[in-house]
Amino acid sequence: MELKRVGMDLAKRVFQVHGVDAGERPVARKALSRAQMRQFFQTLAPTLIGMEACGSAHYWARELAAMGHVVKLIPPQFVKPYVKGNKNDANDAEAICEAVSRPNMRFVTVKSADQQAMQSVHRVRERVVKARTALVNEIRGLLAEFGLFIDTQGVAAVRKALPGFLEDGENGLPGTFRELLSGLYDELLAMETRVAALNRQLTAHADVDDRVRQVQQVPGIGPVSASAVLASVGDAKQFQSGRDFAAWLGLVPSQHSSGGKSRLGGISKRGDVYLRTLLIHGARACVTASEGKSDRRSRWIQDLMTRRNKNIATVALANKNARILWAMLSRHEEYRAAA
Repeated sequence: MELKRVGMDLAKRVFQVHGVDAGERPVARKALSRAQMRQFFQTLAPTLIGMEACGSAHYWARELAAMGHVVKLIPPQFVKPYVKGNKNDANDAEAICEAVSRPNMRFVTVKSADQQAMQSVHRVRERVVKARTALVNEIRGLLAEFGLFIDTQGVAAVRKALPGFLEDGENGLPGTFRELLSGLYDELLAMETRVAALNRQLTAHADVDDRVRQVQQVPGIGPVSASAVLASVGDAKQFQSGRDFAAWLGLVPSQHSSGGKSRLGGISKRGDVYLRTLLIHGARACVTASEGKSDRRSRWIQDLMTRRNKNIATVALANKNARILWAMLSRHEEYRAAA
């Protein structure tokens, strides 16, 4: 079968294939099981294959590329305009086949197995941190029902205050609630241990990966942030400029312009929320540390805080760091501090 291009809609068990020939005529419309799909592409001559960048897409992209095919991953939001009629697997595969042929389509770089492994560590860490935050808020709310309050913010404040509440026999806590609170305290300690173990795993990876060590030269980028950037982005050559990278992270103003008049709003908050959060937290630490310093970077931050406010300066610094990271990763350069 001579196919010019193939669009494939991925699923857990059934894979919908839509292929066209050199005359753009559909010649392959079929649903394949996992075993049939492998056999189908092994016997197929090397061709262009399009898939949505969804679950298991990077794995199948690596597998099909090993068979000699050219695989391109498309963000799902860019496929939707090409869907004709109601949504089903056949129409989705046809839409993917059409979208992958567009010359100006944006594609997602296929991640390596090592990238996905490190990204999995970050995803698990993110989930555990969110669960820890939810647990701390739950503990604060339950204590407030009995007139007990922890004025200091943060997880450490709750962890330090709980033993005192449990040992205080004059605070009027019923025995049932005291037992419940003891279990919540043990659960919090277990989550703290889990987060610490994941942080050690990320730090160990940062110590052996030269690119992660290189990225950490940027002020405000620690081992967790550096590892997350390398796991999600790689060499950053998929972005044409530093601004494109910052826009993908949602660190540039949203735009609603028309008639030659530019209307800019707040940051768009598009892209990877986890990466943007790490960059902004790192930038906030740099903004706080810049007080009283006289180097060029600190003077720029202080001047920006004088003209605007601390939060805007923090996001602006995160945007600057994102552009610096793009330059380092795409050009394989070392960090050069301002003179």
